[in-house]
Amino acid sequence: MKISQMNWGQVDAYLKRDNLAILPLGSTEQHAGLSLSVDSILAEKMALDAAEPLGLPVFPVVPYGVTPYFLAYPGSVSLRVETYVALVRDILDSLYSQGFRRVFIVNGHGGNSPAGSLAIEWMADHPDASVRFHNWWNAPKTFAKVQAIDPVASHASWMENFPWTRLTDVVLPSQQKPMIDFDRMRAMSPAAVREYLGDGNFGGYYERPDAEMQAMWDVAVAETRALMQGPWS
Repeated sequence: MKISQMNWGQVDAYLKRDNLAILPLGSTEQHAGLSLSVDSILAEKMALDAAEPLGLPVFPVVPYGVTPYFLAYPGSVSLRVETYVALVRDILDSLYSQGFRRVFIVNGHGGNSPAGSLAIEWMADHPDASVRFHNWWNAPKTFAKVQAIDPVASHASWMENFPWTRLTDVVLPSQQKPMIDFDRMRAMSPAAVREYLGDGNFGGYYERPDAEMQAMWDVAVAETRALMQGPWS
């Protein structure tokens, strides 16, 4: 259930029978020839697809994350870590004050990891609440499926190229891009990162058949849904 398609009374009624909320976290950043909103699109769709048969409320995706290394790519937006942590904390506090006691975070961007650390700290301050932080793309079953399809997969490569993240007027390269040196990139300024990466793909083919992508997605949805169901304690 999309919160955007509910009113407050419906949420109030839901809270009388359950206390679990779903919160997707995304980012707005370069993804080579794919949408700048890849991480937000995937986090929100994963949350919705997994939660739908369970009747769980899915809050709007947080569209900005921590991505300072991509700031030299126009359209990329990064929040400071302290800003991001404060934002997620305020969201958790708001949900708690209304009666939610379990929050399942579907994270779509690796740079958002500070929110996972915050969740642990926040639970220590709220011992009657529980937060689960889930990186959907590298969870065990999903990552195993990615590796089975093609082990050369990374940021802005085929593994993020779905019908719902690609742009219809963009033709992507057909060759496999060599993997980058991650340790080298981590020591670079944003301008140097752009010069080093070029289009922004970290390595791998830019696309694979839609049937393979759907098979990967199905595994990820099933894995995410099972974690939403628990156990929670």
